[in-house]
Amino acid sequence: MQRIVDDYQRCGVVGEAINKQVAYLACVSRMLETPLAIMVQSTSAAGKSSLMDAALAFIPEEHRIQYSAMTGQSLFYMSEQDLKHKILSIAEEAGASEASYALKLLQSEGELTIASTGKDADTGNLVTQEYHVEGPVMIFSTTTAIDLDEELLNRCLVLSVDEDRSQTKAIHQLQRKRRTLDGLLQRKDKQQILSLHQNAQRLLKPLAVVNPYAEQLTFIDDRTRTRRDHEKYLTLIESITLLHQYQRKIKTALHDGVAIEYIEVTLNDIALANQLAHEVLGRTLDELPPQTRNLLLLVDGMVTKQSEKLQMKKSDYRFSRKAIRDFTGWGDTQLRVHLQRLADMEYLLCHGGGRGQRYVYELLYDGQGKDGQPFMMRLVDTDSLKSSSTTKRTRGKTPDNAGSSRPHHGVKTGRSRGSKNTCKATDNKVSGLDEDKNVSEARPGNKNNGTSYRSDTPALVAAPE
Repeated sequence: MQRIVDDYQRCGVVGEAINKQVAYLACVSRMLETPLAIMVQSTSAAGKSSLMDAALAFIPEEHRIQYSAMTGQSLFYMSEQDLKHKILSIAEEAGASEASYALKLLQSEGELTIASTGKDADTGNLVTQEYHVEGPVMIFSTTTAIDLDEELLNRCLVLSVDEDRSQTKAIHQLQRKRRTLDGLLQRKDKQQILSLHQNAQRLLKPLAVVNPYAEQLTFIDDRTRTRRDHEKYLTLIESITLLHQYQRKIKTALHDGVAIEYIEVTLNDIALANQLAHEVLGRTLDELPPQTRNLLLLVDGMVTKQSEKLQMKKSDYRFSRKAIRDFTGWGDTQLRVHLQRLADMEYLLCHGGGRGQRYVYELLYDGQGKDGQPFMMRLVDTDSLKSSSTTKRTRGKTPDNAGSSRPHHGVKTGRSRGSKNTCKATDNKVSGLDEDKNVSEARPGNKNNGTSYRSDTPALVAAPE
């Protein structure tokens, strides 16, 4: 995975390590029965199209279909095999607004069927004709919209582009480097890197993936939309395993006289999926969009600084939109949209604003999750999976050290962190994760809370608050 991040960098995409890995894995998931879908969300000129184009460049041309826009009925009239196990990329979500129903249905059902009237070639009479489009298909798109359609949102992994000043500096530095001799030589190497990845993608086989730890996994269950997010989490694990299929032993199972080949998920796969889920699903389940959350934390920092300077309570400090603009450097149009959302969600209280008066605000936010680290609540700790496993495969190869065959009494879950996630755009840097290294490092959302469950308890279980 670290090699993939490095190759993105060599191809001209700086930073965004988490987004790069998730986008690459989502493209790999096209071979699974339920592929992931990606929506890259950011403001204009932030680099969302660059991220999508860079991820798609690693995929062979015959495995991807790219459109600038789609009409409402276009998907229904594609031939049956055109989309199966391929990537459907749409430049902007607005360009596919008319086809949104077909896209949602294709993502959920894995196929499209439409009955339409047409003329019979022999008689000329109107007859009903059936058109069928076979999936599954991985959908990749971008958007500048702050408010996404809820039906679309809960079907996709939403990636937020890093819009911090440090990321802008890194992009400027890379743009200047492209004009140097090193930049020229790097551009010459780009095609060789892309060809390498495209050929590696051609070698991947659509093998079945079996997760021996599936029944021991946990996931937050305090809202109905997590029914789909849980499926995304499991698919993310399978995508990691499928990508590393040449580092896995291919096993065979006989069913009704038919041999079925499959590969198994490892603890390292789950650990990496947990790490990515904390960043990606943690933002998706937040009630605020990432940039709105970022503004909230900036405003909180400004109010804290000024209230300490004036020796007054934070709740007594009042500030104008211009004060926020001067402190953050954000544009007025962008600021108005996010401030309105914060006011609607009762993070800010607006005072004044009547005829001839200016708006002044009061901060109602009390600073929960100031570290800004997104997290997914109640994901199981892979260390507890390792310690609780009693299978022959994990405890030993010989019968003497294979462990007991009786059912185990549960797995300790991750610590509950509350129903609200507080997220902030981070620098998205991760260390390299190699196959032969243990990557199951403890994260804030993965610590055990000392509560265990019986083995007959459903896998989707909530830790007590």
